[in-house]
Amino acid sequence: MSETPTVSDPTTWSLDREIVLVRVLDAPCDAVFAAWTDAEAFCEWFGPDGYSCTVQEMDVRPGGRAHFSMIAPDGTVLSGRFDYLDVVPGERLVMDHGSDADGDPDRFRVTVTFDEQGDGKTVLTLRQLHPTVERRATVIGFGAVELGLQTLQKLARHLGVS
Repeated sequence: MSETPTVSDPTTWSLDREIVLVRVLDAPCDAVFAAWTDAEAFCEWFGPDGYSCTVQEMDVRPGGRAHFSMIAPDGTVLSGRFDYLDVVPGERLVMDHGSDADGDPDRFRVTVTFDEQGDGKTVLTLRQLHPTVERRATVIGFGAVELGLQTLQKLARHLGVS
């Protein structure tokens, strides 16, 4: 019996390193996509309940980067960064997400898809690919799924579709 390797190829999708969150939003794709790509809108909803956000830079294009900070209810500042790999307006964002430190070993790949339905609602699917099975277990253990769902609820409220 072989063991799962500690570090996997970051370009190969592996279900044992994946977290998937899905939310149906009663809003058009363009509005949902804009909430992810407009710096002012982004900070109105990004982060779990009780967290606020500031954006230092948001350059949404392949090769572009977003630098932002999330501020916890206790005042702790968490630096964050998206490195954009693929941007298809109204359809898809692919980015590497982690702290705002080069070489962050916990950086993970995020794919966000926006699928507008015939009824005008948008299915937002957020897929995270963590660098290792162990890291995925760690983030699930500290509540990443629940915190991510809180964040998507804040997005719905921002869009006026709670």
